[in-house]
Amino acid sequence: MLEHKKNVFKTCWSKGLYLQAFTHDLSKFSPIEFVNYAKEFHKDEAETNFHKAWRHHVKKNRHHWQHWLDGDGQPQDIPDKYLKEMVADWEAMAIKFGDSAQGWYLLHYKEFNLTRNTRLRLEKILGIYHQEKTLEELIDEKGEEWWSKSFGSWIEKKYGFDLIEVLKKEA
Repeated sequence: MLEHKKNVFKTCWSKGLYLQAFTHDLSKFSPIEFVNYAKEFHKDEAETNFHKAWRHHVKKNRHHWQHWLDGDGQPQDIPDKYLKEMVADWEAMAIKFGDSAQGWYLLHYKEFNLTRNTRLRLEKILGIYHQEKTLEELIDEKGEEWWSKSFGSWIEKKYGFDLIEVLKKEA
């Protein structure tokens, strides 16, 4: 957890998110999260309350997209400062696991329940191909063959998966 805090501090600081560099994930030090995260990641006990800790964490931390779902599970627009912190969080995880924020987003594209506006701004922040369309809209409009010829092989080489296959999966 401290390694992640250090990595997020660096990535937030480099993006000018100075307050978030210090305050990111402070709720992980609360008893409900700290104890259950420790049990989950160290498997000290067979039964953990990790899901309870995760729900608490998401409720307390606006840099998680799940925080922005209303009571009916409908997404709300996420302000840019929290999108930038979310990307910094992903970049910090990438430092540890040798991935990238872009790769994480693309691989889990269908799982992110985001408004169209939020998705467009997030893709711009991530530096992913951006016009006035999301990646999914672009592929739908231009076709899978166009995507494969234009970007598909590059994405597959860089990130190790076929985005078309990811988009075909159920969320």
